[in-house]
Amino acid sequence: MIYKVIAKQGNAKSAHMKTVHGEVETPVFMNVGTVAAIKGAVSTEDLRDIKTQVQLSNTYHLHVRPGDEIVKKLGGLHRFMNWDRPILTDSGGFQVFSLAGLRKIKEEGVYFNSHIDGRKIFMGPEESMQIQSNLASTIAMAFDECPGALSEREYIEQSVQRTSRWLVRCKDKIDCLNKLENTINKNQLLFGINQGGIFEDIRIRHAKEISQMNLDGYAIGGLAVGESHEEMYNILDAVVPYLPYDKPTYLMGVGTPANILEAVERGIDFFDCVYPSRNGRHGHVYTDSGKLNLFNKKYELDEAPIEDGCGCMACRAHSRAYIRHLLKAGEMLGMRLCVLHNLYFYNKMMSEIRDAIRYGDFKEYKRVKLKSMYDRQDKI
Repeated sequence: MIYKVIAKQGNAKSAHMKTVHGEVETPVFMNVGTVAAIKGAVSTEDLRDIKTQVQLSNTYHLHVRPGDEIVKKLGGLHRFMNWDRPILTDSGGFQVFSLAGLRKIKEEGVYFNSHIDGRKIFMGPEESMQIQSNLASTIAMAFDECPGALSEREYIEQSVQRTSRWLVRCKDKIDCLNKLENTINKNQLLFGINQGGIFEDIRIRHAKEISQMNLDGYAIGGLAVGESHEEMYNILDAVVPYLPYDKPTYLMGVGTPANILEAVERGIDFFDCVYPSRNGRHGHVYTDSGKLNLFNKKYELDEAPIEDGCGCMACRAHSRAYIRHLLKAGEMLGMRLCVLHNLYFYNKMMSEIRDAIRYGDFKEYKRVKLKSMYDRQDKI
């Protein structure tokens, strides 16, 4: 991997990153394809058309079905889903949080009951690395525990210490896997994850600790899981300065356009979130004039596109009235068009952010973008 910061404005930075599966310009939004597909009938050809740089898939879900061994036999995730650009796989660590009722955490790893059929699953650091190696993603995430942001300090302390021990095991395992003859991607990268809830001192201590491990990149996890936006931004202010400036920084699971703009200003490179696809499936679409709810009756006779001047497939060919009709009728095309528009909007916004940093006017771009988006949006 080659990662080079090519422009900065304050703490905001724009970088060029070269990987075995292609180049990435940051800041970047990774479109979330949990089971190797974006929900909403979006194909990899669609992703190319809307200028997606990185696609994200989920280790736990692909392990459950179709099975990572099957994906390996089919040539890895890139060949399986016909995607020739970078892929990041999360580690399964978030499921330690989201499937709290179906798991038990031990030092060796986490015991799950599958959310599909209830069968028992064990995943520890070594298992997560093996699964991600089988998937052959560009970037593998270290296996961690994602505690609720508002958990008690004593629990957070113990959880972060265990996450640190797991990170050492992840690094040792991926180093071994990358040397094996039958490994598909012998250049798989490893990103470590900073945890610590909303306790600044724990976060900073953990950031200093993992920064010494010379990993390929560093993520900030355990945010957008119950804390306020201001608490999130305070943690970023505290933690980012203690992560390596010359390595990519990733804020996991975030977020809204406002979250992204605030985090970019604090030095974040990588983002992912289900918001654009999930909101799109419910008829909520992003525009530079705010978020619209196409189920609203006021769009029943509206012949305008979702957004004038937008280059996405939905806006080039269809009206708000038609898309509203499809949504009301339960037609998949309506959801697909809304998801494509939202992903296009996010990818275009990231391109604008990169340009703004490189031309030295990010602060003004952020001010105008936030004012235009949040002053006039529908009351959803």
